[in-house]
Amino acid sequence: MRKSPTGPGARSDGMRLCLAAAFFARLAEEGMAVAAVMLAVQRTGSAAQGAFVLTAWMAPHVCAAPLVGAVAGRARRPQLFCAGALAGFAAAVATLAAITGRAPMPVTLAVALVGGGCGPVVSGGLSSLIAGLVPAGARRDRAYALDASAYSAASVAGPAAVGIMAALTSPATAMALLGGAAAVAAGLAAALPNGNGPYGNGPYGNGPYGAGQPVRTASGPAALRAELAAGLTAVLRTRELRAITAATCLAFLGIGGLTTTTVLLTGHHGRPGSGGVLMTAFAVGALAGSLAVARWRPPLTVHRLAAVALFGTGAALAAAALVPYPSARTGLFVGAGLCDGPLLAATLRIRAEHAPPSARAQVFTLGAGLKISAAACGAALTGLAAALPPPLLLLGIAALQVAAALLYVLLRPRAVRPRGPVSPFTARKSCPPSGVS
Repeated sequence: MRKSPTGPGARSDGMRLCLAAAFFARLAEEGMAVAAVMLAVQRTGSAAQGAFVLTAWMAPHVCAAPLVGAVAGRARRPQLFCAGALAGFAAAVATLAAITGRAPMPVTLAVALVGGGCGPVVSGGLSSLIAGLVPAGARRDRAYALDASAYSAASVAGPAAVGIMAALTSPATAMALLGGAAAVAAGLAAALPNGNGPYGNGPYGNGPYGAGQPVRTASGPAALRAELAAGLTAVLRTRELRAITAATCLAFLGIGGLTTTTVLLTGHHGRPGSGGVLMTAFAVGALAGSLAVARWRPPLTVHRLAAVALFGTGAALAAAALVPYPSARTGLFVGAGLCDGPLLAATLRIRAEHAPPSARAQVFTLGAGLKISAAACGAALTGLAAALPPPLLLLGIAALQVAAALLYVLLRPRAVRPRGPVSPFTARKSCPPSGVS
């Protein structure tokens, strides 16, 4: 039986396949938010069922994330596990296209819960494979920036594709095509080379934990229970992971309410229906920021990049809340997105550099699940506060970004500078790894 290639050329092709799979999977994820509501309105005359479906779709993310990460970490071929989860994701989307507004509500919500349970693979599982495809250093940093670009590109293309297809055909067809995109992602993931390789996502991980030491995976229910908690343990005990997780969750508490706030803000300024323009500007800016980080590596450590990105996003959104001119407001939303894109790239790099190799998948899926849950809470809080002036709501979102930057600076560890003369050996031991300040 011929083995799949695992050399540098195969790894390079694997990275391209991984990015393509991530784009198609996230295209389906991003389009679902629009398609579910449009389909519910068409079939029931109300957006309520669509909102319930989306809630059921998002709810399992944080609960399923530890299990998804643990199973992916135990899998001999994690790419095949991701492919299977994406196939389930695709089947759930296609089923919802057929039954939303027709089947009993409990059945529809059950399907949404199953599909949402596969969501951590889309939001974190695929990203965790990159460390096994690309060697550490500048190439891996660029790979994570490109992965962040795939997120941003999908956030632009997903809703746009649904809107166009719904106008040309129907919302049901648009949602069915999203299921097709997820199925393509599953096929691409199945074609990936084995992620358990020499670049750190396998038995000989090369990160700050156990470099070159074999990671033994025990079997049995007790071992699985231990691995379910491994991601959470790593996040809580590792200051770098704890800092970036807390900061991004606080930031996403605000970002989760941004869509609703932009709709209210444009109506407040006499331009109802233009909220989508501002969110598109934000997404385009995020895409440009991610691509810029991939093309030109900024002269900042990854930790400083995360803090500057959070602060920049908050500053741009605060200015957008105060300016009276629509064109300036749109430009500031582009600027906010330009900062948000590098933040995601920095977050992915920090997770990869500081997660234990045996728990890398758990760290990625748990971090993504917590962010999505924070965003859902933010959306709910914005709904409750919708009676407030929209500029005040946007200022609140901006304040959360700045608060997240400050929280990150306070929580992250400091580099220890040696005293007295520094020999090359001492400098090598006392300085943090590349990308860590």
